[in-house]
Formats: sequence, C-alpha cells, structure tokens
Amino acid sequence: MATAESLYRQAKFSDACPNCGPKAIITEDYAAGDRICTECGLVVGDRVLDVGSEWRSFSDDNKRVDPNRVGAAQNPLFSDGDLSTRVSGLPGGGGFHSRDDIGGDSLQRANMRNAMSSMDRSLQTAYKEITLMASRINLGDSIQMRAKKLYKVVKESNQLSGHSHTSISAACLYIACRQEGVARTFKEIVAVSNAKTKTAVGRCYKKIVENFDIRLEQISENMYMSRFCDKLDLKRSVTSLCNEAARRAQEIGVVDGKVPISVAAAAIFLTSQVIGSPKAVKDVSAVSGVAEGTIRNSYREMYPVRHYLFSGHGGIKAAMVENILDWGAPQKPGGVEKAIQWAKTKGVTPLQPTPPGEKVKKEEPE
Repeated sequence: MATAESLYRQAKFSDACPNCGPKAIITEDYAAGDRICTECGLVVGDRVLDVGSEWRSFSDDNKRVDPNRVGAAQNPLFSDGDLSTRVSGLPGGGGFHSRDDIGGDSLQRANMRNAMSSMDRSLQTAYKEITLMASRINLGDSIQMRAKKLYKVVKESNQLSGHSHTSISAACLYIACRQEGVARTFKEIVAVSNAKTKTAVGRCYKKIVENFDIRLEQISENMYMSRFCDKLDLKRSVTSLCNEAARRAQEIGVVDGKVPISVAAAAIFLTSQVIGSPKAVKDVSAVSGVAEGTIRNSYREMYPVRHYLFSGHGGIKAAMVENILDWGAPQKPGGVEKAIQWAKTKGVTPLQPTPPGEKVKKEEPE
C-alpha cells in the first residue's frame, strides 16, 4: 500500500490525483499555495504562484489611481535603464491623488526635469523621430529597435558631434533596414525624415559604417522587385520574370556600374513590354523613385541582349521579346559579345530572334 509521502511525491509532478485519477477535480487554494484534490483531499501540489492581481478592488476606489506598485521593465535604450523614480499625475491635471492637491503639478514638472539626464532626453527625442519615420513607411518593431540601439551607441561615442540628430536618426534607420533585409532607398528615408538634405544623411551613414565597422550585405535587385511590382499590380509570375531579367543582365555585365534600383526599374519596364502589358516609364519612375532618364539609360544597355535575359519559362517566347521599344544605342558597346560569351560559359541557349515576315504575338504569362 502506498504511503502518504509516496503519494505526495507522485502527485507533485502530475496534474492528476494519484488516488482518484485524472477525472477528479483539482482546486487551488491561493491562501495556502496548494493544489488539492476535491475528492480525497490530497495535496497534489504546493507553493503555487498566484498570477492574479497584487491588489484588491473596491467599489469606492478612485478608478484613476494606478494600483500597481511596480514600474516598467528595464529599458536598455537609456543610460540608467529607465529605472529612475517618477512622480505621476492624474489625467487632465492634478498631482498625487486629486486635482486639489496643492503643489502636485509643480512637483511633477520638477521631477520630469530632473528624472532624466540631458543624454537621456536627447535619446528620447531621437527615438520619437525614429518611431515616426518608421511608421510612415510601415517598418516593423525589430527594425525600429535596431535603429534605436545603433543611435544610442553612436550618440554615446560622440563621434558624430556636429551632425543633427535628425540626420543621424535617418542614417541609423537606413542601416537597420539593410541589416534586417528590408531594402529602402536613401530617398525614401529622407522623404519621411526631417533631415535637411539627402547629402547630410549620406555623410552620417558613411561615418557610422566606417567608425563602427558595420558590415552590410550587398543590395540586389530582387530586394526592390517585389515591392515595386506589387505597387504596379503585376502578378507574381511577372515578378519572377523581372528578377530573372535583372539577374541575367548583371551576370552578363551589361549593367555594370548601374545601381541595383535602376536595374530593377529597367527590368520591370522591359518585362512589362515583353508580356504585352507595358507600363509607362513615368509610372515605373513614380513607384521606384528612379528618374525617367536613369531608367532609359539602363534599358538601353539591356535592350541589345534582350534575347538572353529570359530562359523561356513562364510562357516567354522569342516572338514576344523581338519587337519591344527601341530607345537607341547603348552607352557601352560590346553588350552582345558579352552575352554570347556568357551563354557559352553557362551553357545557355538564347531565345532565337523572329524570322523576317513572321507576326509578333504578345501573350501574358500564366
């Protein structure tokens, strides 16, 4: 026969009563901290933590008074962990407990001035700026936190003294986007910030990267492609074709020296013509932020090798690639020769040009 001690040890690590089985109802005695079987009275568990409120509420309580006796968790974004004592007030004015409490407001204001150091006040202002910028372009909390932590390191190092906190904040947010794999251009960040110029943000960005040895992955066209195609209401299959065209153009080498965002914009413009649903260059420019002239220049480099930019998957045929818009000769000659050499190295067969007299048929890929 099992002893009381053995039954207790068996029940201590179980949610069921060893005497009555799992169907017995277990009740919790918060006053004693025990879990007790209602059938036989066996103490199934002890030292139960009460996860309820630490206070009791009464009908005549002042509902505006916060009954909590503890503050928020430690905040690593501030120098003192944000653990300083605060004098709180009541909504709409008032001091400690009532609107008639003499000196409550003045004491609260004095506390607010002295509770935070000048460094923490400066950090708080910058954090609000970062949060506002991030909300305007729908950036997540992880990016905001990374940007704020970086700003704190930069500010405490005092290596960017003389630069405005708005420019430093924008640069930190841009770096955080790069580190999180969310591609945003300088132009987009500056547009939602209070920084004076794009150049000011660029200078802060370069100093931060150099002085703090920050490693950033190389930006690629596909980081922008999905976002731009979504704004232009292009299907996912078309987005894949745009990525393929941009990637092959880079591998061939016809867009060397072009920034990835301009290559992405040109690839979208070219692919939209190939599938028979051309997008106006001004529309592509509007969603990408790339100047129309820049898109045209990148397009001119890609046009001569257009038969090499698509593998033929997704319904793309040579006839669809043949007679798209020709904007003139590229700035850098020799693109076709590079494409031929690339095709031999990779074992790629280009889409064959349309024979003379054959009708060009445009089809949108499925």
